[in-house]
Amino acid sequence: MIIECPACHSKYQYDEERFERKPAKKIKCARCSQVFEIHNPAFAEPVKKEPGETTAAKHEETRTSRPAPPPPQESTTESSIPQKDTGKLVAPQLPQGRRLSLAILDGADAGNVYRIEKPRVTIGRSGADLTINDTEASRQHAAIEIRDTLYTLTDLNSTNGTMYDGQKLTGSVEIQNHSEFVIGSTTLMFIVTEDA
Repeated sequence: MIIECPACHSKYQYDEERFERKPAKKIKCARCSQVFEIHNPAFAEPVKKEPGETTAAKHEETRTSRPAPPPPQESTTESSIPQKDTGKLVAPQLPQGRRLSLAILDGADAGNVYRIEKPRVTIGRSGADLTINDTEASRQHAAIEIRDTLYTLTDLNSTNGTMYDGQKLTGSVEIQNHSEFVIGSTTLMFIVTEDA
């Protein structure tokens, strides 16, 4: 499906399988960083029937009172995300020509930068790939998974939760370059840089 940022009108191709059977998802525009909600077409509202009204009449009224949506476009030159046939979900893998890292902005470890060198990295107080000095963090608190150019942040059922965009995570969320999130009292930033 094609989605459009309401702020800058950039268009992106979005694989419907990434809804993970949820009715809606919040995503961040790669161009202007605006966070907006997109709705899963599989959860479209059924047509409500007025008492004494036939379904055909209701469909006719809906068709005449609302303009038809434009046909979906296969690709657009405005998109800052390279267009490709996503098909099935890509297996976890690091992207070619990009360096990924996590910078600790606030907390006991502020100023440290951790280089991501594998497609799934756990963050936590102990026994994690990235260990942080934070008593409010769970041992295995959150994970970042890399699927080529798709990056997701997942809370691992932590005690205090993971905050992203001012909200507690309830599953996975797609993150972009310079996305910030909070684990316990530690603020981290996900950074993507092009390899020279």
